[in-house]
Amino acid sequence: MAVKIVSFNRKAYHDYDIGETVEAGIVLTGTEIKSIRGGGVNLRDAYAHPEGGELWLFNAHIAPYQGGNRYNHEPKRRRKLLLHRSQIDELSGEVMRKGFTLVPLRLYLKNGIAKVELGLARGRKLYDKRQAIALRDAEREMERALKQARR
Repeated sequence: MAVKIVSFNRKAYHDYDIGETVEAGIVLTGTEIKSIRGGGVNLRDAYAHPEGGELWLFNAHIAPYQGGNRYNHEPKRRRKLLLHRSQIDELSGEVMRKGFTLVPLRLYLKNGIAKVELGLARGRKLYDKRQAIALRDAEREMERALKQARR
């Protein structure tokens, strides 16, 4: 299976504690998939939310396709996500009852089909973010010290 990562949401890993992840298909128009194949995607402020028994992706910016003329798509329109009914019900319940957020972590092409990986996330406080940065820096320093000790 050929997987090509088109967009990765680094901000999500900084702002949220990511729990369970799930792969979802995404309903796109012709110019949107062409733009995705060209790499014109930004997931920074995107989120998924249940509406009417379906799951929708909001604020995902897919740049207009250069050769799209008047049939081009709206860059930040909401897009339907494709999941099994049981998955939609489970994720909707988590979002509504427990205060989680569904955040897209990455958008990729799997055998030519666009997929989005959603993470069930809980927001971090400012002190949690600082603590995570400090921990990451400490681990980096330990790795450097080990490499120098091996030499």
